Amino acid sequence: MGLGAIDLNLLVALEALLEEKNVTHAGVRLSTSQSAMSGSLARLRRHFNDELLVRVGREYELTPLAERLLPVVQASLYKAEEALSLTRRFDPERSRQRFSVVMSDYVMTVFVEPLLRAIADEAPGVRIDFHPLVHGQPENETHLRCHDLMVVPLGYRLPGISEAVMHDRFVCIVDPDNPRLVDGRITLRDLAEMPHAASAFGKSQTPADRQLETLGIAPKVQVSAPGFSVLPFLVGGTDLVALVPERLARRYEGFARCVAVPTPFPDVPLVEAMYWHHNRHSDPAHRWLRETMRRVGISLDEPEEPASVTDSGIVDTDASHEERAFPELAPAS
Repeated sequence: MGLGAIDLNLLVALEALLEEKNVTHAGVRLSTSQSAMSGSLARLRRHFNDELLVRVGREYELTPLAERLLPVVQASLYKAEEALSLTRRFDPERSRQRFSVVMSDYVMTVFVEPLLRAIADEAPGVRIDFHPLVHGQPENETHLRCHDLMVVPLGYRLPGISEAVMHDRFVCIVDPDNPRLVDGRITLRDLAEMPHAASAFGKSQTPADRQLETLGIAPKVQVSAPGFSVLPFLVGGTDLVALVPERLARRYEGFARCVAVPTPFPDVPLVEAMYWHHNRHSDPAHRWLRETMRRVGISLDEPEEPASVTDSGIVDTDASHEERAFPELAPAS
């Protein structure tokens, strides 16, 4: 059967239905009604003479034919997007493009301000909608397709394309008057004995958590919170300690009652990466967004002048790490 015998828009519906395995979710993804998606599914079933989706309990599963169709349809639509993008142009100064980017609270805290400054200078009409990172979201291809970029720690098993965009390392934060703090440091024994304020990321561990596990330290978690950003406020005025990315600690020193000090073990690196779906790879607007993110990440990784201990006793963590600048970001893959 030739291409003229079928509405090629059905390929888009077919991909959404097979990936979502749900008529309602597929409709939301394509901004169409459930009845319209049901009609598309009926046409596709007649065309392929196959159910494609079959109910098993309360869920739907793909038929064997649908399992074989899915990668073929994904590849076909990717090639179509790539072909259409060759004729498009992107003018940042005149664009009114609207992007959707997923970030953790930590990345929003340290990355968004310089990113928005860069965008305002080059593309004042561009808008970015930022969305929080939700537990279980990174592993789901659907979310990767629904957003232009997801910025998560490097190493997530996402099916898209990734590139490192920002480096960081972990430090300890404590109240400036914590008696365990001696000469701007705490010991490994202190870290094992002190009560901890910790970030809760479901079953996932941070690189710092894994380092503690390697050292045989089971932190005494007294309080936990979703994400890193609230931890400086939990530490202030208490005997708690928390392990947080250094860039975030720097942002909060000065208005949260906390001091950032080096970890009593070798640096634990944290690499944040931007992930995107392969169907956006060749889009000129998306390439511009990635390049802007890349420039901002490089600017953040440029070493700063180290500072000394302030009059208030707060230690600038750069002084203790001055001999180890952040590594250069890898080029785009």
